[in-house]
Amino acid sequence: MKRTSIATLLVISCSGVYAADKQNLIDPTLTEVWEPIPAEVNSRPVPSDAIVLFDGNSLSHWQHKKDVPAKWSINGNYMTVKPKTGAITTKDNFCDIQLHVEFKTPAVIEGKNGQQSGNSGIFLQERYEVQVLNSYKNRTYSNGQAGSIYKQTPPLVNASLPPETWQTYDIIYKAPLFSADGNVKSKANVTVLHNGVLIQNHTEIQGGTTYRGEATYAKAHGCAPIVLQDHNDEVSYRNIWVRKI
Repeated sequence: MKRTSIATLLVISCSGVYAADKQNLIDPTLTEVWEPIPAEVNSRPVPSDAIVLFDGNSLSHWQHKKDVPAKWSINGNYMTVKPKTGAITTKDNFCDIQLHVEFKTPAVIEGKNGQQSGNSGIFLQERYEVQVLNSYKNRTYSNGQAGSIYKQTPPLVNASLPPETWQTYDIIYKAPLFSADGNVKSKANVTVLHNGVLIQNHTEIQGGTTYRGEATYAKAHGCAPIVLQDHNDEVSYRNIWVRKI
């Protein structure tokens, strides 16, 4: 065994003391950041800086397309897809956001399973879909189940609750960036918590949602509406709010 001399130990000890003394000479205020001061936000029941997109009373923030009022039904404090009326979109455009959505899928209808059971979707910037589906004991392709980036990335886990049970998505979304010539500088990415469980962790989005073929960024675009899909199932939504980041 190699022995360490007393002299060596003294040198190491002295070096440590010297380094500690040198560190103690550094003014701690040099690493204190005082400006800017973070804005105060009251987080209950909804963040005070959030835009409430649906509070149970009105569809005034939504439309089917420009100047066509939303025709989905309001029941109590929630709205429900009115099949075959089409998707609804926000009147405002959004880029980087924090989005909170509560949803419930309807009771299972005999013979309707897989993609036919409680299907809807939340489209960010009109293009990038976080899937809404009954995925409680309802098998389908993994990148098409609830919480997937549809036809791209499956959720890390399946946190689904039974049909007719209210569930939550909390979504942090970063929009893609494009260069002046229209090429992608950085792809969109998204983090999703489903019922409080992390299911997408800073997931890179490969392009706009497509049912057939690979996703691509077809062209450069700016901020765009949030869209709720009509997939002919009576999925319900409530307590929808968004914060611009």
